[in-house]
Amino acid sequence: MRTADLARLVALAAIWGASFVFLRVLAPVLGAAWTAESRVLIAGLALTAWFRLTGFAPGWRRNAKVFVVIGLLNSALPFVLYGWAAQHLPAAVMAVVNACTPLSGAVCAAIWLGEPLTRTRLGGIGCGIAGVAWLSFSRPAGGPLPDPQLLPAIAACLLATLCYGLAGVYLKRCASAVAPLAIAGGSQLAAALWLLPLLPFAAPVGTLTGPVLASLLGLGLICSALAYGLYYRLIADLGPTRALTVTFLIPPFGVAWSALLLGEPLSPALAGSGVLIVAGTVLVLRGR
Repeated sequence: MRTADLARLVALAAIWGASFVFLRVLAPVLGAAWTAESRVLIAGLALTAWFRLTGFAPGWRRNAKVFVVIGLLNSALPFVLYGWAAQHLPAAVMAVVNACTPLSGAVCAAIWLGEPLTRTRLGGIGCGIAGVAWLSFSRPAGGPLPDPQLLPAIAACLLATLCYGLAGVYLKRCASAVAPLAIAGGSQLAAALWLLPLLPFAAPVGTLTGPVLASLLGLGLICSALAYGLYYRLIADLGPTRALTVTFLIPPFGVAWSALLLGEPLSPALAGSGVLIVAGTVLVLRGR
């Protein structure tokens, strides 16, 4: 791997690890729907402006169906789920559970793409299940008492990773000819349209302070618009499988950012479950 590719990989992991801190700040103020809507709208408008500046043609009409489907599966649904979970889970816990994305992708690929579940991949899925179970039935992040919504919130994060897995299947079957950068921009705007019907029923409950606005811009511009650009550049340079190695690095960055910026402690359950989930991810990716 070239030095430039490694630098992009580490930068992307650091950015996506920070996204859970931003969510933890935003979601209690804006609520799940407005947090997700603000994120995708800012990212979509920023990428559209970039397209205009660079003369890039995403094929708005030609690829509209792809944008609509990926916008729902890869942004609207998972972002709302993570926005709700962020009101009940520490940022570090969400970062660790998010590492189950390749595990969900392996199950979806086996069902809809006919990819075999080898012993290595089954072992990885088993490690991931064990890690999530350990995290679910232990005291989160060293807190005195678990939030009563702990299990539903972890389930929401897992459902979000399933959405990512389904999006991967659709991309492989129906959108392999569409430019990845076009999907990034078009899907964000489509996600904003998907989320519009939720907004009248989910008014923000807090005040837009300076840290909240900074988190909003960070989530939309850095963790979505910029991050998608880095990710799709990695896919182009390294291929999708090697680009997914970013999943290994997101939990450590997520835990570090949450401790540094939010003061969240590292519990033995969080550390142990994180090791199991990341190990499962390694096995699943090696078993392709």
